[in-house]
Amino acid sequence: MFFDPVYLLLMAPFMLFAAWAQRAVKGRFAKYRQVPARSGISGAEAAARMLRDGGITNVKIEQSQGFLSDHYDPKSLTVRLSPDVYNGRHLSALGVACHEVGHAYQHAKNYAPLKMRNALVPLSFGSNIGLILFMIGLAFSMMELAVIGLLAFAVIVVFQLINLPVEFNASTRAKEYLSTSGILTSNQEAQGVAQVLNAAALTYVAATAQALVQLLYFASLLLRGRD
Repeated sequence: MFFDPVYLLLMAPFMLFAAWAQRAVKGRFAKYRQVPARSGISGAEAAARMLRDGGITNVKIEQSQGFLSDHYDPKSLTVRLSPDVYNGRHLSALGVACHEVGHAYQHAKNYAPLKMRNALVPLSFGSNIGLILFMIGLAFSMMELAVIGLLAFAVIVVFQLINLPVEFNASTRAKEYLSTSGILTSNQEAQGVAQVLNAAALTYVAATAQALVQLLYFASLLLRGRD
């Protein structure tokens, strides 16, 4: 099916969108990496302030390895920041660091979409297996197996859909905190942070759109196979 012209025609725009989004986030990060924050605060310091001001005392901040490897680990209650974000005193570092703390805020406040996303994480790893089962079932006219495979693949689509409000909300929390805490000192700085976080959000939109179109295409194959 990956050589089906219809599949390629459907997926091409979304693959291009995803590639553009990845390039955009790297470009925005690089651009605002060159803009020092007037406050002189590093990403790690901004994250620590945001945690403290939010009354969250049980979350650690650690430096991780790799470019843009930043994430919040709800199991160990740790915000992990890549070296450039942890040590950086630029607008990109502030935005990314506080975005990850935004997830810690969500965890502390039992934000429902985050709880749903975390619950789906173990199931989402089976999406590739689901695709394999779907293709085997379709190839050998084993419709029950194909349905099971399609349902397993659908989990990743649900995960991506739930992930959108989680990521958007974390960015909103970061923008609001940075603007009201005095860490950002002008509208120009706030706009720079917003540019970085908005570009990052597009990568999640692209991934969700791509997964959803794939699911619809696979469902159409299953319906045709039943005819």
